[in-house]
Amino acid sequence: MTDYAEMPIEQAALSGMAIAAHAARKPNRTAVTDQKDQSLTWSQLNSQANQLVNYWRSLGLGINDGVALLCSNRVEFTVVFMAAFRSGIRVTPINWHLTGEEIGYIIDNCDASIFLADMLFADKAIEAKSASNRLKALMGIGGEIPGFDLLDEMISGHSSSNIEDPVHGGGMLYTSGTTGRPKGVYRKERPPTMPDFSMLGYTEGHEVALCTGPAYHAAPLLIDVLTPLISGASLILMDRWDPETTLKLIDEHKVTHCHMVATMFHRLLQLDDGTKNKYDITSIKRITHGAAPCPVHVKHAIIEWFGPVLIEYYAATEGGGGFLIDSHEWLKKPGSVGCPGPEFDNRILNDDGNAVNQGKVGTIYMRAPDSGRFNYYKDTEKTSASYRGDYFTLGDMGYFDEDGYLFLTGRTAELIISGGVNIYPQEVDSGVMQHPAVFDVCTIGIPNDEWGEEVKSVIQLNPGFEAGDELAAELIEFARAKVANYKCPKSIDFVADLPRLPTGKIQRRIVREPYWQGRTKQI
Repeated sequence: MTDYAEMPIEQAALSGMAIAAHAARKPNRTAVTDQKDQSLTWSQLNSQANQLVNYWRSLGLGINDGVALLCSNRVEFTVVFMAAFRSGIRVTPINWHLTGEEIGYIIDNCDASIFLADMLFADKAIEAKSASNRLKALMGIGGEIPGFDLLDEMISGHSSSNIEDPVHGGGMLYTSGTTGRPKGVYRKERPPTMPDFSMLGYTEGHEVALCTGPAYHAAPLLIDVLTPLISGASLILMDRWDPETTLKLIDEHKVTHCHMVATMFHRLLQLDDGTKNKYDITSIKRITHGAAPCPVHVKHAIIEWFGPVLIEYYAATEGGGGFLIDSHEWLKKPGSVGCPGPEFDNRILNDDGNAVNQGKVGTIYMRAPDSGRFNYYKDTEKTSASYRGDYFTLGDMGYFDEDGYLFLTGRTAELIISGGVNIYPQEVDSGVMQHPAVFDVCTIGIPNDEWGEEVKSVIQLNPGFEAGDELAAELIEFARAKVANYKCPKSIDFVADLPRLPTGKIQRRIVREPYWQGRTKQI
């Protein structure tokens, strides 16, 4: 029997058994806690993962078979992933904000043999299960779901001993599906998730990670869940994000690491000074952030409050190009997402596929690795459209400055073209959001018979401000002091709320759609 107590964590991680190594070293310490009053020690997490693997194997599942997981931020989520990691299984975590029909599409598309569902989403799970005829078992998490067997009961009779033939498995996540159906991001060769024992990582093994976002999403999953656990950090799973609760949990659990997005920063800054000062945040060692550009003034304010602990990345479910920037470097290049080394070979190309000059905006392309390249699962057409030779794009636009630092300006589909001039809505958003009345803003292009498009900002106000023509005029004038006149909104609409992805990122396409009904937007 393998002695994981003596095995280096890095070696154990190669076969997906890092949790077994931590369980051997600190069996009774807490590994994961959720806000449903549940917790698992390292020994319990490891044992349940082994039991689940043995249950799957009893049903005939093997390497690269699919499992679909519809689960909130609860301890069972980690059990499923740790079981997949050591069994070679491919697990697809599903966005529980989707409809039952949309969930069913993913279950069927990812070729799942097992469907695990949280009782919180029972109605959606019942509707979704009928979409596939491949399912060998339905497993309920946390309570009864008609037609589903309880996870705890199904695994209880199986051995909890470490499996002797581990094979590293992993996840196959689905894109958010902003256009058409979501697509599975598939890698035939999956590099194992390794521990982070860097200076700002989990060097002592006593750190605490706080998962602030939905664990099914790529960034929280990797940064807040998998990497901390593989590194031996204790994990706290938030149910639903709330600014004061975040500070409370940081204080209570002495959180050292977390991942946030720009919207969370903005809402934290909206708290009154009394609330901010109530909690001790000095335990924080690193806040990783990304998913959407962060307005410069917001990031400055967070660094001033939390200290230079922010590390920003630019990446996506499909992969990335080495873009990372810490607080010290960012303060010298405000607004940048980093300057990767030449080995990453990132390029900015125009519509003809030619490189643009330094300082000019184009579409960002990243060189795909020689091994581990992604494909969109069962969608060769979309895969081909994302690549230009050895390079792929996420549809984002930006430019490199004279020192090689990348600055994002938006996405191809978000570009506003007015009178033949390109306008990048993120620039306008960043300017308008500095007004004290603005809680959040989404700038879009709307139809204009003469110019093709004109700029409109759709704004969600802070409490205490009254929507109306007078405030709209004030905001337009304010924008003129922040961005060039041709980029300024010509009109402003006020809304009670803006549509967002679960990560907090505004869905600009949904904001834009009503203005283009009956018209065709050329992109």
